[in-house]
Amino acid sequence: MPNTNSDDSKRRALRQQACLNPRPQTVHDELFRDNDFFDPDDLVQVKYEMLRRVQQDGHPVAKAAAAFGFSRPSFYQAQSSFRQEGLAGLVPRKRGPKNPHKLTQEVVAFVAQQRRQDPTLRAPALAGLIEEKFGTAVHPRSIERSLARTQKKRRRPR
Repeated sequence: MPNTNSDDSKRRALRQQACLNPRPQTVHDELFRDNDFFDPDDLVQVKYEMLRRVQQDGHPVAKAAAAFGFSRPSFYQAQSSFRQEGLAGLVPRKRGPKNPHKLTQEVVAFVAQQRRQDPTLRAPALAGLIEEKFGTAVHPRSIERSLARTQKKRRRPR
């Protein structure tokens, strides 16, 4: 009988590391059915074993991807990441921009200047002014977040 306490703690750890497989029920490879060492909840292990099935065991990509609950494009993405970075390349990463790329220092300085001139200006109006001056569409919520970060920096004791 499996130890559910250790299973739960492992799932929590995998979730914290963003390595919990969101679809463990789609993993149908025989290794994961017949051996407790192989954990369908461990996304990195599942991806690695999928790659190994193709590279070492000679399984066709489509068959291996399906057996591990992935699509062919996902297989090729995992393969590319693994070749470039090794095992660390199989760890999921946040998608999208990592920083406010539209709100450059120049744009933030412009927003600050506009707010000094008219403290009643709100994010939607500022978004319009930014688009007019810089030709860049910025969502008002992004401006609000930037203003909030600026406020936090000013409040820190020195």
